[in-house]
Amino acid sequence: MKSIEDIARSFFASEDPARCGGAHNICLHCAKCRADEPEEIYNPAMGIASVVDATILRADATKADIESLCEMANKYNTASVCINSYFIAQTKALLKDSVKSCTVINFPLGSNSRKAVKKEAKAVLEAGVQELDMVQNIAAIKSQDWEMALETIKAVAIQCLETKVLLKVILETCFLSREEIIITCLFSKKAGAKFVKTSTGFGTAGANVEDVALMREVVGPHFGVKASGGIRNPETAKLMLANGANRIGASSVSALL
Repeated sequence: MKSIEDIARSFFASEDPARCGGAHNICLHCAKCRADEPEEIYNPAMGIASVVDATILRADATKADIESLCEMANKYNTASVCINSYFIAQTKALLKDSVKSCTVINFPLGSNSRKAVKKEAKAVLEAGVQELDMVQNIAAIKSQDWEMALETIKAVAIQCLETKVLLKVILETCFLSREEIIITCLFSKKAGAKFVKTSTGFGTAGANVEDVALMREVVGPHFGVKASGGIRNPETAKLMLANGANRIGASSVSALL
């Protein structure tokens, strides 16, 4: 079994040591160095609500559903509300300043072209979304088209860095091997994202503690890890947080809290 550092060296030629604490050990010369930023580690004193992305991504969601979600998010002061882009304007009007608006792109299949993903990112950023979750190019990863996989994340990350929007890259871990999870974590850091995220909630499985722990090991303490998919009670949420997550995506927010 290849080590995380061996995998990193197979993609990135570098002899400089990493300063960010990631298990890749070598510096990836990321588009945005996170080494001097605060650690992205869950603080239990803040409570679970502070790291929850309250989520509705159902195809049949209505404006009334989104209004109820925003009311709950404001009440509990969640990290964000994550919705499909049709609802961006509504959430921005309803949320208090401390709760961020978030949407998803290349969703849920992760198989759109780089150009399409880039344009979709531009559209939602112009709409004023404050956080962006993107499904990585899963088709490229499974085809071992590593250049396209990295370039698709870069196409979005560059725009997010320019607009100071937090980018989370959804790996969809249920479709990936251990090595593919490591590679996509490395690509996400290199491209300039801020988080890696386990799942869309629409794949064959959601988050599990082994994948969360591996993702945290790869990226180190200064990069975010979001566990999402199948987290429906506080016990599961706490288990994910104990294994390295510092964000939780959940559609069953009231049950979680």
